[in-house]
Amino acid sequence: MKVVLLEDIKGSGKKGELINVSDGYARNYLFPRKLAKEANAQAMNELKNAAEAKAFKIQSEIDAAKQTAEKINEKSVKLYAKAGQGGKIFGSVTAKEIAEELKKVYKVDIDKRKIVLDADIKAFGTYECEIKLYNGITAKVFAVVGEKE
Repeated sequence: MKVVLLEDIKGSGKKGELINVSDGYARNYLFPRKLAKEANAQAMNELKNAAEAKAFKIQSEIDAAKQTAEKINEKSVKLYAKAGQGGKIFGSVTAKEIAEELKKVYKVDIDKRKIVLDADIKAFGTYECEIKLYNGITAKVFAVVGEKE
C-alpha cells in the first residue's frame, strides 16, 4: 500500500515522502497513530503542491540573496573606535558592528553570524569581510576602521 508520511519514521522515511508499506503496517500502526495517510489523489496533489511551494520559497530566497549581494559587493563601511597609544583599539570591532553599519548605510539587514572575519579587528586600517548570504552566494565588504575623536 502506498502512503504519504505525516511525520519522520525511523527506518521508513521522512515527512512528506511517498513510500510503499505493507497493508497491516499501514492500517494497524501508521493510520491509528496519525503518522501517515493513504496516497489517494488528494494526498498526492497536496504532496505536489507542497513540493512546488518549497521550490518557490527556495528560489525567492536565492533571488533576494543575489540582489543583496549586488547591492553591497565591493562596498566599504566606515567604523570608528577609541584607541590608546600606539593606535591599538580598546576591545575590537565585531561582526555585529559591521552588520549595524551595513544596515544604517545601505539599508540591508544582515545577520551578524553570516559575516566572516579572518581575524579580530584590533587595529586601524581596512579589512576585508566575507558575507555568506546563501549557499554559494557571497559578497565582499571592506571595513574601514578609523579613530574616534
